Amino acid sequence: MTSTRSPVRTDIEIGGVTVRVCSDDSKFQKLLHERFDGFVRSGGEPHIEFDIELTSSPMGDPDADVHVFRSGEEWHLERGDFRAEWNPQCGRGHIRQSVNPYAIDSVLRIVHSIVLAREGGLLVHAASCVRNERAFLFSGKSGAGKTTISRLAPRDAHLLSDEISYIRTEEQGWRAWGTPFSGELAKPGENVNAPLHAIYLLAHGKENRIDDIASSDAARAMLGNVLFFAKDPQLVQMVFQLTLGLVETVPVRSLTFVPDSSVWEMIQ
Repeated sequence: MTSTRSPVRTDIEIGGVTVRVCSDDSKFQKLLHERFDGFVRSGGEPHIEFDIELTSSPMGDPDADVHVFRSGEEWHLERGDFRAEWNPQCGRGHIRQSVNPYAIDSVLRIVHSIVLAREGGLLVHAASCVRNERAFLFSGKSGAGKTTISRLAPRDAHLLSDEISYIRTEEQGWRAWGTPFSGELAKPGENVNAPLHAIYLLAHGKENRIDDIASSDAARAMLGNVLFFAKDPQLVQMVFQLTLGLVETVPVRSLTFVPDSSVWEMIQ
């Protein structure tokens, strides 16, 4: 007599968007709960649902470039350690991946970047924190100081992310949300959100200093730090316009700092 196991469902909510991951592998589901602790929810219907097919055989180099393209209504997401198809019209998709929670982590980043572009938001290569009910975003390339400024944050600051920040527009303006996407701190952000008050472009220096910058420089810097993986002209144009709107409505400044907690005395 053959028995079949019903897939276990894990709902992961980031930025108000819920992605359901279905798998009949209990160990993998346990890994998901550990990896996305604080962002797993129960109840309600998901916005997107993926069936997971796990493979123990090598698929390729997980550090290979990501390829994201659309064929008709269906998106295709590919890297060395996963292959995924997703149809936003019906909200369903399929992922074939290695037994590694970081493969689904990458799929979620790509999916959210596409959803945000359509709905008025961005994934940004930046750290972000909430303090005094206001969110601050610290953007920069690798080595600019995102992890350092996150580590130096005072106790009353709530870390949203030290690596990938999630921001979206609302009627009242831009808002920043916590994400489980972590960097060198290897620590997920808190699942909280707050109005985005200011953006700082980071640079190491010999003193703590905040400087105003031209809007054109702010736009250029932010465009270089927006994460978007799909080579889709329409969505690329949406991301471009969203980024220009961001720097027009949220103050963007240059923050030069030394690796000392005193820098947070300037962040208001």
